[in-house]
Amino acid sequence: MSRSIHALAAASAAALLTLSACENKTEVVDTNPDPQAEVLANAAKVAPPPMIQASRVYRCKDNALLYADFYTDNTVQVRTESSGEATTLTATDGKPPFVAEGYSLSENSKQISYTAPGKGTRSCKA
Repeated sequence: MSRSIHALAAASAAALLTLSACENKTEVVDTNPDPQAEVLANAAKVAPPPMIQASRVYRCKDNALLYADFYTDNTVQVRTESSGEATTLTATDGKPPFVAEGYSLSENSKQISYTAPGKGTRSCKA
């Protein structure tokens, strides 16, 4: 029995020695290269879209509602209905008031002054 163990050990050692002599190189070949890889690698960085800083619903003195979403790019989108069409107002140089043609919103706070075409200026609270 001792001979068979020695023979088995010798055979295992010989097999390991033989396998260790082989170089185990793996080469990955891209058979389907990306045709735009160079263009994408050299493309300009894309700025992320602005994030919402605050969303507020205001009740104005005339009992009307105003929905406002304030963004990180110094803009605010205002609507008079929760799912209505939004108007974008911009704060020049990042400083309020937010304005667009005929529109004005005083600042990003809980109490504002809002002006809209044909509606005049209204005081509103969140």
